[in-house]
Amino acid sequence: MIHETATVHPDALLGRDVSVGAYACIGPDVELGNGCRVGAHAVLEGPMRIGDDNMIGPHAVLGTPPQDIAYRDEPTRLEIGHRNTIREFVTMHRASTKAERLTAVGDDNMFMAYSHIGHDCRVGNHVVMANGATLAGHVTIHDHVNIAGLCAIHQFARVGAHAMLGGGTMAPMDIPPFAMASGNHAKLYGLNRRGLQRHGFDQQSIAAIRKAYRLLFQSGLRLQQALAAIEGDSGLDYPPIRYLVEFVRGSERGITR
Repeated sequence: MIHETATVHPDALLGRDVSVGAYACIGPDVELGNGCRVGAHAVLEGPMRIGDDNMIGPHAVLGTPPQDIAYRDEPTRLEIGHRNTIREFVTMHRASTKAERLTAVGDDNMFMAYSHIGHDCRVGNHVVMANGATLAGHVTIHDHVNIAGLCAIHQFARVGAHAMLGGGTMAPMDIPPFAMASGNHAKLYGLNRRGLQRHGFDQQSIAAIRKAYRLLFQSGLRLQQALAAIEGDSGLDYPPIRYLVEFVRGSERGITR
């Protein structure tokens, strides 16, 4: 179902049961999966591949060039997975040439109105970005992250799985997994306990994460000492703890504490 006023380039590939609203514009090198809905006035530019059953709201702009003054129209791309909800005026840019030339978005995410994903970002699955939340270039968001309205995350920063950012948070450094963060600049405010419970973490796992969190952020130990203490405690030998330790050790911008 393509509205008579929509413009779809002959080189675009549309799957089955796709609908395209009034005055929408779909350019060349765009591949749109089955069951997708494209709202009125939306703009989709390639190279871009979008999976199945995505809802793209009115005036969303996806796949346009990166906001990078060094970019010279080289071939880069944006890839979006399945079952995402992309609301009004959301913007997602394809990559620059400074990394792997790919901006990637996973599955089952919700991007509320006016949220933005910059070039070379990697967004996982089951992520919620509320109105006006913004990712600079090269940001990595792991699974099950909640980013409240008007948050901004610095380029090259990471947000670990199951983290929650309060409204208006400015995050210049990495946000560790399982944590709640808020403020300008961001500070930690304990575990995202309710979120962990909702996603099936049992009490034993939550207690182990809490113990590791206290060692890392509340014990007064230096970071490397805290990591060594966690790794030396056999009672903390859980996959979530190993992931937390690997995340902290892999930080390049530093960890919010």
